[in-house]
Amino acid sequence: MKNKKILAFAVLAAAGVQPMFACDFCSVYSAQQAEGAGKGFFAGGAEQFTSFGSLLNDNNPESANGEYIDSSIFQAFAGYNFNRWVGVQLNVPVIYRVYGSPMRSGSDFGLGDISLVGNFVLFQRSTDNFTFRWTALAGMKFPTGNSSWLGRDDFAPGIGGHDLALGSGSFDGLFGTGFFTRWKKLFFTGQMQYAVRSQGDYQHQYANDWSWAGGPGVYLALEDNYTVALQFAVSGESKGKDTFAGVPDNDSAETIIYAGPQIDFTWSENFGAHIGADLPVSIDETGEQLVPDYRIHAAMTWRF
Repeated sequence: MKNKKILAFAVLAAAGVQPMFACDFCSVYSAQQAEGAGKGFFAGGAEQFTSFGSLLNDNNPESANGEYIDSSIFQAFAGYNFNRWVGVQLNVPVIYRVYGSPMRSGSDFGLGDISLVGNFVLFQRSTDNFTFRWTALAGMKFPTGNSSWLGRDDFAPGIGGHDLALGSGSFDGLFGTGFFTRWKKLFFTGQMQYAVRSQGDYQHQYANDWSWAGGPGVYLALEDNYTVALQFAVSGESKGKDTFAGVPDNDSAETIIYAGPQIDFTWSENFGAHIGADLPVSIDETGEQLVPDYRIHAAMTWRF
């Protein structure tokens, strides 16, 4: 029989090692696999790279004249589990963006908006062949990132200050829930996050947004000291129109659905990691916007 502790950690890793995808300016990583693995500290990092190079105008393709944004968000996180049911986690994003147009190009680097979240296990049941786990999170995002781009006009078609700002200048609430279910070597995950926005700097207010991720998977290896799992993940993000001094910004609403493979790995009872890639399979947007061509994400967590 496989080591039950390794299986338990593998289950938790598959349930939570992927990021809680949110809009590019406020991605939140939730290490739910650590929060359920016993009392103690955990830490790690998560990276998401997104390439924006296609120009749409009310869902109609336009010829981009060299406009692009390459966005990298790395999040360092650390937390503490008070017990197997409740934990707290601090997320510190560092953002690097390269952007350009025929008239202007450049890059921006700096701290994003820090968030503090609580992780909660609402229900869990596990046997040798079956597992079900239901979790939740709630927290706050703080205005630590540079929001100066919000006070500038669009510098190129499809690119606005809200696309390049490192922070929002606002205090925002974060709420989420997720589940994991397993039968023998097959599993299925689902999670979502909702962000409640307030008005930030320059009278700009990002629209409330929600994001989700999940899909079926299978353990390719389930050994005494390591596991490897393959998952087909479907994820998405949706938001309405931002406002400036109460006036809607037509170039800001979007709903994007992604799909792609993901590989999860655990070692011993301490280390969990994943790497995955996504392609947009459905894009619904308003106004003139650069939209993503693809994104790549990876993460790792160490439990002490």
